[in-house]
Amino acid sequence: MRRVSRKYKKNNYDIIITHIQSNIKEYTIASIIFLIGILLGIVFVNNLNDVQTNDITAYITSSITALKDNNTLNQMQMLKENIKQDIFTVAILWIMGSTVIGLLLVYLIVCFKGFCLGYTISSIIFTLGTGKGIIFFISSMFLKNLIVIPATIALAVSGMRLYNSIMQDRRKENIKLEIVRHTIFAIFILILFVSASFIEVFISTNILKSFAKYL
Repeated sequence: MRRVSRKYKKNNYDIIITHIQSNIKEYTIASIIFLIGILLGIVFVNNLNDVQTNDITAYITSSITALKDNNTLNQMQMLKENIKQDIFTVAILWIMGSTVIGLLLVYLIVCFKGFCLGYTISSIIFTLGTGKGIIFFISSMFLKNLIVIPATIALAVSGMRLYNSIMQDRRKENIKLEIVRHTIFAIFILILFVSASFIEVFISTNILKSFAKYL
């Protein structure tokens, strides 16, 4: 039984590695665009005026204070909001990736996701300082982003592959096949997104509560 399990894991690992190697150019492009988004988010925060930085500081500080005071969070409401956002993000990436003219928007979405991450991390560190900011990020956001970031890039790459395939072979049969493949992959990515939301709401939130006293 253990040999079968190990063989299954190895096969999955080999499939993932082969997939990345065969699409290394697309993954490189998507990763660079994501990193550019992160840098833009950091630069944006560093150039905010005093009123905007005060608003950010007040928001983060009040959130931490609420955790320290043991105020209960509506976890189910948080989960619903997260899942709605997950469905919206995956749907947009799927739709844009399924159309030739939408490929540029796929790049923009990836860049925007990077921007949001860079903006959030930079805001946290600006408010709490480097040490506490890292603690806050790791305890509250690290686990989710460990899943969401690769999943977002992978779905963007799927859209790029679809575009390249249609450009190389414009037969209806090939287009239908590639769209079905892209759709199935998008559903798989949505499952990963939803799983990440569950982790954020029911695991990361509790971890953050445990570390709130150190912030």
